[in-house]
Amino acid sequence: MSIFKKTSAALLAGAMLLAVAACGSGNGSNDGNASGNDSSQQGRTVEQIKKDGTIRIATFGDLPPYGYVKNDGTRAGYDVALGNQLAKDLGVKVNWVQVNADGRVDSLKSDKVDLVLANFTVTDERKQVVDFAEPYMKVSIGVVSPDKAKITSPDQLKGKDLAVTKGTTAETFFTQQYPDVNLQKFDSKTQQFQAFKDGRVAALADDNTYLYAWAKDNPGYTVGIKKLGDESTIAPAVKKGNASLLNWVNTRIKQLTANGFFRTAYEQELAPSFTSDIKPQDVIIG
Repeated sequence: MSIFKKTSAALLAGAMLLAVAACGSGNGSNDGNASGNDSSQQGRTVEQIKKDGTIRIATFGDLPPYGYVKNDGTRAGYDVALGNQLAKDLGVKVNWVQVNADGRVDSLKSDKVDLVLANFTVTDERKQVVDFAEPYMKVSIGVVSPDKAKITSPDQLKGKDLAVTKGTTAETFFTQQYPDVNLQKFDSKTQQFQAFKDGRVAALADDNTYLYAWAKDNPGYTVGIKKLGDESTIAPAVKKGNASLLNWVNTRIKQLTANGFFRTAYEQELAPSFTSDIKPQDVIIG
């Protein structure tokens, strides 16, 4: 074979190898799409959860009356009641996975959980990384402060320290809308409220529905700002692309709303923790 023919053959073989490699690479990278049916990419399906007999649900452990651990070690709260009901409807047990606010998205992306029920506010930013189901609660940002130094306007917070939990809508809102407020950011609800009660900050911002309950249990503090920004909703979240579980949860949320489950859960889990001026329609949907 001539040198020309040998060279041509080598070039042709190399081109074919590059083409094969390119095809392989393209399929792999697009299949964030290519593995669309792979549960490791899009989360466990309803059928897989039923087969396993357990659903893994992320929730808070220090956020009464939504998700918290009682003195006897059992879990309770509004989110927990919903999780238990969904597991019952699936015919499986719940494996509760405790998270902080800034760990909710990662718990889904890393496949540590199937579902998040952790007072999770729906935002456009979060919609890019998780799939939210039908909402089951209303919420806005509120600010609580000591009675002796009540904060009734965010303008009063300029130059002052405000406690927020990392990864919450309160952190995002004040970062974007009030850059003159000094945010003290904490990993957990427990840490932020300890700093607040210790007097290390002038006020604390969080979901108003949570603050109503906290203020009732802690005399000497008032939710001086009851609503900031737009009213939002709280919803379950699943891993991005998990259509099987998302569709199932959506159907169940609608059914539970229609049969009065959330009204009953409100009366049992939330009403005892709220002041008398808070009504079911201020919190629940449907």
